[in-house]
Amino acid sequence: MNDSLVIAGKTYGSRLLVGTGKYKDFDETRAAIEASGAEIVTVAIRRTNIGQNPDEPNLLDFLPPERFTLLPNTAGCYTADDAVRTLRLARELLDGHTLVKLEVLGDPDTLFPNMPETLKAAETLVKDGFDVMVYCSDDPIQAKMLEEIGCVAVMPLASLIGSGMGILNPWNLQLIIDQSAVPVLVDAGVGTASDAAIAMELGCDGVLMNTAIAKAQDPILMARAMRKGVEAGREAFLAGRMPRKTYAASPSSPTTGLIGR
Repeated sequence: MNDSLVIAGKTYGSRLLVGTGKYKDFDETRAAIEASGAEIVTVAIRRTNIGQNPDEPNLLDFLPPERFTLLPNTAGCYTADDAVRTLRLARELLDGHTLVKLEVLGDPDTLFPNMPETLKAAETLVKDGFDVMVYCSDDPIQAKMLEEIGCVAVMPLASLIGSGMGILNPWNLQLIIDQSAVPVLVDAGVGTASDAAIAMELGCDGVLMNTAIAKAQDPILMARAMRKGVEAGREAFLAGRMPRKTYAASPSSPTTGLIGR
C-alpha cells in the first residue's frame, strides 16, 4: 500500500515521529528509535548536544542525519524571540537545515502552548525560510491561523506534555483535521499504543511522542508497540469503520434457514 506521509515536499514511510529525550543514554535512544521505525526524530536544541558542545557526546554520532531526518525543536522556550533564536542556531549547526518544530510554552507546570507567542514566532520563521511544524493548542481557529501563516504542519496536543492521558478532546481534534490542508499530527499526551491508534483512526496524519516510549518499563518493546499502533490506526482509518448503530444489533451470521423457520 502506497500511503506515505508528505511534509514540506518530502515523503516518509513512517507516520510515527519520536523524540530523543529522557532515555538513560544515547545507546538506548538509538535502539528505541530503530524499533519504532521512525524516520523523523525531534531534538531539543537547548538540551541536547548536536555539536554546540564539542567536549560532550554528540547525538549525531548515534542518529546520523544521512539516515534520519532531524527535527530541531524549541523545547524550553517561553518567548517568540527565544524560539526564533534557537532555531536559527539549529540551522547553523545543521548546515542550513530548515525543517523545524516550533513550540513556545506558556508556563513550566502545564507546558501548555503560549499561542500568541507561537503565532508571532511562526510568522517570523516562515518569512525567514523555515519549514515550520508547530505545537499548538487544540483550538481550530488558531490551528487555521498557523496554516494560513504558512506552517507546513500543525501539531495539536492530545493532552499535556508527558501526562500520558491520551486524547482528551477528540471533537476539537476532529475539527482541526477536517479543516486542514496541511498535515495534522498529534503531539503530546500519548501514553500507550491504543492512544496512538485512536489518533490515527480519527484521521491524523501522524503522531509525535517521546515520554510514552522513553519512560516505559521497556522502551524498546514500547517503541515496537507504538509503531504497530500507528500502522493499525492508519489502516483502520483508510478502511472506513462500520457505522455506529445505537440500539440496533445486526447479527454476523445469516438468520434464514434456521431450524423451525
